[in-house]
Amino acid sequence: MSISNIFGIAASAMNAQMVRMNSTASNMANAGTVGSSAEEAYKAKRPVFQALLQEHQLDQGAQFLGGVKIIGMVDDAEPNKRMHDPGNPVADKDGFVFSSNVNEVTEMVEMMGAARSYQNNVEVVNTARELMMRTLDITKA
Repeated sequence: MSISNIFGIAASAMNAQMVRMNSTASNMANAGTVGSSAEEAYKAKRPVFQALLQEHQLDQGAQFLGGVKIIGMVDDAEPNKRMHDPGNPVADKDGFVFSSNVNEVTEMVEMMGAARSYQNNVEVVNTARELMMRTLDITKA
C-alpha cells in the first residue's frame, strides 16, 4: 500500500464524517419545526456509507480501495409526533401539527461519534506523515 493510498483512505473517511456531521447539524436545526401533516414534517436525515472493497466500486468520487463513500441520504424511519396546537398557523383543520422526528439526544451522540471518527482519521494522516518524515531522515544519514 502506498502512502497516497493511506492519505486517500483517511481523506475519504474524513469526508464521510463531515457529511455525517453536516446532516446532524441540519437535523438539530430542524428539531423544532412543525408541519401540517406527517408527510410535510421534517424527517431526520442519515447518510449511508459504503466501504470500498472491490475495484468495480471505484469511480470519480472514490479512488482508493479501503476507503468509504457516501451512496445516499435516507430519512429516519421514526414517526413524526402529532400534537394539538390549534393556534399554530400550519395546524390542520382539526388543530393538529406534526413535529419533526429529530431526537436531540440521538443527534448529540451522532455528532460526538462523527467528531471522534474524524479526529481518529486526522491522527492516521499525522502518523503517516510522521513516519514518512522519519523515513526521509533515515535516508539522509
